[in-house]
Amino acid sequence: MMEERMGNCWSYTKDQFDNLEKHTQSGIEFVERYSKFVKERSEIEISYAKQIRNLSKKYQPKKNSREDEENKYTSCRAFLSTLNELNDYAGQHEVIAENLTSQIITELSRYLTELKAERKSHFHDGRKAQQQIESSWKQLESSKRRFERDCKEADRAQQYFERMDADINVTKADVEKARQQAQMRHQIAADSKTEYSNYLTKFNQEQNEHYYTLIPNIFQKLQEMEERRIERVGVSMKTYAEVDREVLPIVGKCLDGMTKAAESIEPKTDSKQVVESYKSGFEPPGDVEFEDYGPGQTMKRTVSETSLSNSRGEAKERPGGGKSKGKLWPFIKNKNKSPKQNKEPLSNRFNEFMASKPKMTCLRSLRRGGSGPEDFSHLPPEQRRKKLQAKIDDINKDIQKEMDQKDALTKMKGVYEKNPQMGDPASVDPRLVEMSMNIEKLQSEVQKFEGWLAEVEGRLPSRSDPPRRQSGLYESQHSNSTMVDNNCAQDRESPDGSYTEEQSSETQVKVAIANTPEFDDEFDDGDEETLPTIGTCKAVYSFEGHNEGTISVTEGELLFVIEQDKGDGWTRVRRNEEEEGYVPTSYVEVFLETNAKDS
Repeated sequence: MMEERMGNCWSYTKDQFDNLEKHTQSGIEFVERYSKFVKERSEIEISYAKQIRNLSKKYQPKKNSREDEENKYTSCRAFLSTLNELNDYAGQHEVIAENLTSQIITELSRYLTELKAERKSHFHDGRKAQQQIESSWKQLESSKRRFERDCKEADRAQQYFERMDADINVTKADVEKARQQAQMRHQIAADSKTEYSNYLTKFNQEQNEHYYTLIPNIFQKLQEMEERRIERVGVSMKTYAEVDREVLPIVGKCLDGMTKAAESIEPKTDSKQVVESYKSGFEPPGDVEFEDYGPGQTMKRTVSETSLSNSRGEAKERPGGGKSKGKLWPFIKNKNKSPKQNKEPLSNRFNEFMASKPKMTCLRSLRRGGSGPEDFSHLPPEQRRKKLQAKIDDINKDIQKEMDQKDALTKMKGVYEKNPQMGDPASVDPRLVEMSMNIEKLQSEVQKFEGWLAEVEGRLPSRSDPPRRQSGLYESQHSNSTMVDNNCAQDRESPDGSYTEEQSSETQVKVAIANTPEFDDEFDDGDEETLPTIGTCKAVYSFEGHNEGTISVTEGELLFVIEQDKGDGWTRVRRNEEEEGYVPTSYVEVFLETNAKDS
């Protein structure tokens, strides 16, 4: 009946207290083992992601001209896209490791701490109840033994009284004393019996409460705790699978990107790119004329007018009397490795070396260029045209950068002129002069390379499509600048052959500045249109904008950025449609929009 009432409850195992303790301990160890398994899986994912990223980084194109040339081909661009997708693929494994740590490892670690504390509390209550029932049992056994002892002593006293009463030689007083002693022993035995009965009743009640109330409740709590543990392990295992499933769509997109990159490879386009990259512009040589042999005549090799040698100019006579042989076609190699040449006196060579002037290039050209002549004359015509055009584009970008910086300094000078307490306007002049000189040098280089480009294209130096002027200041300075030779405009050669720089350019810069129209007042809000917002900024420090053109900000205030720092240390911000002004760039933290960064 009792077992039927207990059903599947752990109370049925009330006598298996130690076994249940071992079982729950093994359950905790299982959770710890599973948590360790997930932790090692997370470490493997992190290591794998790191190796994938290193692999992608290893095969990324290097910053050199050879890799840039290779990126023109669709196959190289597809491989670069594959590397980028592989990098994103590695990121998804990092996401797996992060989710495993946050959703499983951390949660199981916290749960294990709670589980151990709960288990310890339940078994503490069980041991306490066990000790209490054992103490009650000991009291019952003690009272039982005392009752048995008192009963035996009462029997001995009764037997002694009966012997004394039957003996005629014993006095009446001794008999009375024995009788009283027997009565007292019987009374003590009766009291011991009553005490034993009370302890027995109490023990039976406590034992019944122990096995039918206390222990079942404790075991029921242990059972619920164990079921929650098993359920928690199941949830963790499900989460383990869901973490992988969550990244599958993004992993699939990465793989789709790799497939799309592979499908974008176009062999025909790459072949055309090879032709475009290595097209020399030379025309094939003409037919070789028939040359008859006559007595006393020497057979000479004649070259057509369209041959490669004639395109470079006719052969010149060597100092020793021989003539240089023209190259028939670029792919034909000279098989005569050591041709015989007429020797010439060493003094002629020495005089020729002393009479030649060293060809110097400017510092900017050395910084930009690589090996080979500055005008790329060592390249075929078509390749030379491309190199010259790329060089002109790069220099125009440098001119635009210098112009932007100069405009910013000019604005700052205007602010200083209106508010002398903010700074000395004269302190900006040296930097403005330096920038003007740099712009003039860059413009001279543009003219120089444009001349070479016009020569390659077979046109006059005055091209029909001149490059776009960057600003009014650029036009005025361009009109005042002087024409230069094939070397840098500021290059000069001293009598001893050393390199000097022209000092008269400062005068030209001053003339250019004098001819530059003064810019409009940037603080006249009524005459200029509202500038668009290019980002936001947060004030790191408070700034009191007492001067005209500035705006006061408080620490932590959020503002809109409408004009970046042009190199003058000031950023133009807007609080609302009517309040805007300049604040020190070092006082704010700027967050530009993506399109503003790209521009």
